[in-house]
Amino acid sequence: MAEFKEAPADASAALKLLTWVDNRFPASKLYKEHLSEYYAPKNFNFWYFFGSLALLVLVIQIVTGIFLVMHYKPDAALAFASVEYIMRDVPWGWLVRYMHSTGASAFFVVVYLHMYRGLIYGSYRKPRELVWIFGCAIFLCLMAEAFMGYLLPWGQMSYWGAQVIVNLFAAVPFVGEDLALLIRGDYVVSDATLNRFFSFHVIAVPLVLLGLVVAHIIALHEVGSNNPDGVEIKAKKDERGIPLDGIPFHPYYSVHDIMGVGGFLMIFTAIVFFGPELGGYFLEYNNFIPADPLKTPAHIAPVWYFTPFYSMLRATTDVMVNVLSVIVALGAVLTVLKGGLSGKAKGAVLIGALVGIALLKTFDAKFWGVVVMGGAVIILFFLPWLDKSPVKSIRYRPTWHSYLYGVFVVFFLVLGYLGIQPPSDIGTLVAQVGTLFYFGFFLLMPWWSQIGEFKPVPDRVTFEAH
Repeated sequence: MAEFKEAPADASAALKLLTWVDNRFPASKLYKEHLSEYYAPKNFNFWYFFGSLALLVLVIQIVTGIFLVMHYKPDAALAFASVEYIMRDVPWGWLVRYMHSTGASAFFVVVYLHMYRGLIYGSYRKPRELVWIFGCAIFLCLMAEAFMGYLLPWGQMSYWGAQVIVNLFAAVPFVGEDLALLIRGDYVVSDATLNRFFSFHVIAVPLVLLGLVVAHIIALHEVGSNNPDGVEIKAKKDERGIPLDGIPFHPYYSVHDIMGVGGFLMIFTAIVFFGPELGGYFLEYNNFIPADPLKTPAHIAPVWYFTPFYSMLRATTDVMVNVLSVIVALGAVLTVLKGGLSGKAKGAVLIGALVGIALLKTFDAKFWGVVVMGGAVIILFFLPWLDKSPVKSIRYRPTWHSYLYGVFVVFFLVLGYLGIQPPSDIGTLVAQVGTLFYFGFFLLMPWWSQIGEFKPVPDRVTFEAH
């Protein structure tokens, strides 16, 4: 049993209470470890706002979600009407609903920017692999949460979007039909589906999400934060063991983050009050129409934050599968001719290529579209082992690396835009090129990340006021 501390006899009531709590719960210890004595690099820039902003949006979503659940009816006959009731009759219900719907998009905006910061500064590299993996798991969990919440308003796009996405699971060989039936709870999207999605959206997924967020923060604070230079500040410490280039997170970065929160809330509230639909990107026109199983909308598309991956799904046609087969064959031939492998290794490569091509031809394009869409997210988990660059940060990589990251962002945005638009021949072709570039960016990273002239990395972090 731990030894109890005693507060001085003349201590204030507040100090006595804190001492009493500390003897039973490590409140002061947690405050010191994660705030006042957690030393973060002194050269954080505006890219480091987005982690705390993601936490802020999570709180907004939980709080507004609690108030929405008080009035929402998870019943196919009442769901749409209950949302209208919240919007029209519940005091400030329209504000809570718009904060929640805008918050869903805001969550993905800040998470995408947060992940991109990790990408350009190498925040997934050793020793932060687990921090990155927890972050990717949060992203995957967030996608599930958003998809299930999207069905709840029971509008036309909610209903038919869920119908399309759930039907994708039916493309899985052997178990697809049973899997889709298990997810829906019925042969079509119905009241059973709504109840399942409601329970997962409100209880199950948020619990997993909160656990992953806590694990993400604990893992981060165990190894320390990365910085724009990619320099490990723990390598240089003073006689007290404090990093020379570190400053306490509180009060320095808590104040720093307040500035970011202020800027974010100005944009967030402007959208909530003046344009919560944001031209149909945040809330689609069709979702203001009650779900009708007998009337399919002219064009079904998911919300904007899913559209890059939806574009990849639609881009995976029979022609795309044939192109992938040719790429696999060429890759195997080049590996055998130029790889300097032994006879057995060459045989293994050729056999592997033949098996890969056979699999591509065995299953239809719809199945491979599902694989591509899922693989686009899963591949992010392996990023710490794909990047072989001798330096972490983009600052010290060859200049052309920056252009490559820029092209990656452009293709990702283009894929997002094409996913919202109706299918077209030229759109499909551009999406196929974008899909190949997306996967090539990651799968070829072990090769291209080592090429070029790298700049020397400083021993200490560099600081520029911003």
